[in-house]
Amino acid sequence: MEAGVIELKQLTKKYGEFIAVDRLNLTIRQGEIFGLLGPNGAGKTTTILMMLGLTEPTSGRAVVCGLDATRQPMQVKRRVGYMPDDIGFYDDRSGLDNLIFTARLNGVSPQEARERAQLLLEKVGLADAASKKAGTYSRGMRQRLGLADVLIKQPEVIILDEPTLGIDPEGVRELLMLIRELSRTEGLTVLLSSHHLHQVQQICDRVGLFVNGRLIASGDLDTLSRELDRGPTHLVELDVADWSSALETSLLSIQGVRSVTRSESDALANRSGDKEGSEFVTIRVASSVEVTPLLASAVVASGASLLGLRPTKYGLDDIYHRYFEGGDSHERIH
Repeated sequence: MEAGVIELKQLTKKYGEFIAVDRLNLTIRQGEIFGLLGPNGAGKTTTILMMLGLTEPTSGRAVVCGLDATRQPMQVKRRVGYMPDDIGFYDDRSGLDNLIFTARLNGVSPQEARERAQLLLEKVGLADAASKKAGTYSRGMRQRLGLADVLIKQPEVIILDEPTLGIDPEGVRELLMLIRELSRTEGLTVLLSSHHLHQVQQICDRVGLFVNGRLIASGDLDTLSRELDRGPTHLVELDVADWSSALETSLLSIQGVRSVTRSESDALANRSGDKEGSEFVTIRVASSVEVTPLLASAVVASGASLLGLRPTKYGLDDIYHRYFEGGDSHERIH
């Protein structure tokens, strides 16, 4: 099997008795967007610092672009672009000047530095703000400038630590789409660290769930959904009027159904027009096989009214919380 661009092998970091990162094994492939997902304090940033050679592991190895991050930290930094969660710029200098300065520090000639900076400012949507001082940039603009800053030395890998913090929803969407586009067009390998589930789900090829310093699972969403505790892989939502415990029992008796949950909803206008409104509940049925037709038949046979039916899929939020509920009892998936 071809080695990954990033190879973490039994990577461990301890601070006294506290284990920040616990025997982490992870491979990230060329051109992949990998999301390292976990709550604040899970050990994501510590892992990144070890990958960059900015802190030494207690044990284990971090190999990036074929280089040992502990023994060859300078070579790693030349080939990896890193954007921390709080980016620092010279606020009294323009965005263009900041990028040129970074390029010159990385050995790029003055003319090429300017050309690269202007091209990148255009790519990240800051061409019109190139001459403005960085201190006047909004948070979203600074994040875009930060992305250009990590790309100016033309790295093979970029590592983004909480890149969307403090950005408005539209800015988040634009930044994530920009990251995905750059990864695809430039062939970049991207490691994105975040605690925002829906953002990671939008652009990542694979996701690693990181909790208390341990990688408890990694894979694409379909794999995690399918193999998580051999749990349900199908979800169906039903809007049902005249809900009863007998109907719940009936649905649970269908072969393959694993759980039935319900939540109260607002009154729904009666579709026949005979009443002003009809109270209904939204039922969420999880199953290991496709049972949508059987669910509809069971509701109708019970005498209840089926007002809506929506097959859906497990999202990262479902997967993430199910792992938290199971804790370390779940088998690790890679």
